[in-house]
Amino acid sequence: MDTTGSATERAYAFTKDAILTRRYGGGELISEGDIAAGVGVSRTPVREALLRLQSEGLVRLYPKRGALIVPVSQEEVDDVVETRRLVEGHTAERAAAAPADVRGPLAERLADLLGTMRAELAGDRRAFIAADRRFHGEIVAASGNAILAGLYDSLRDRQLRMMEEGTRTAERMRRSVEEHEAILEAVRAADPVAAREAVSVHLGTAARWLGARR
Repeated sequence: MDTTGSATERAYAFTKDAILTRRYGGGELISEGDIAAGVGVSRTPVREALLRLQSEGLVRLYPKRGALIVPVSQEEVDDVVETRRLVEGHTAERAAAAPADVRGPLAERLADLLGTMRAELAGDRRAFIAADRRFHGEIVAASGNAILAGLYDSLRDRQLRMMEEGTRTAERMRRSVEEHEAILEAVRAADPVAAREAVSVHLGTAARWLGARR
């Protein structure tokens, strides 16, 4: 049984969640010992987990001092939004142009996720965000390009750190649902131009909320 591997995964998941939910804030220096105590593992798997997080750009390691949580910069905000536009505009266009036997099941999955988002408008904010992320993820995955799917996941991780607590208001959540409806309808209608435009509008809204400059 690979106990070291599972311990590394636990340390990685714990630390990444703390970073993305900002329990560990940007600019904060954390030690291997603090993480090890929080997870209940030795320092070796923590060190391996931090190396992985450094490769993802979330921490910067300083030997004998610990790991610095990399602060979110304006450049990162701009880059994330711009890259999401490129990835998701392209994949939405492909999804809407896909054969009916691919597009139909995709539209059903998107409708289910949109239903979850509607149900959580006045409920669980994290469930709403998770359904939102999966909605876009389904469209990207439908392209069949695993590299784009992995890039999308990385972008959403980074964006999660950029969301100020309390900024996802009920009004903004309702706006998001409406914009997702437009994306779904374009996919259903097999209209690639409308799908790309609907994604562009939606990400334009996200750009304004995040304070992106482009």
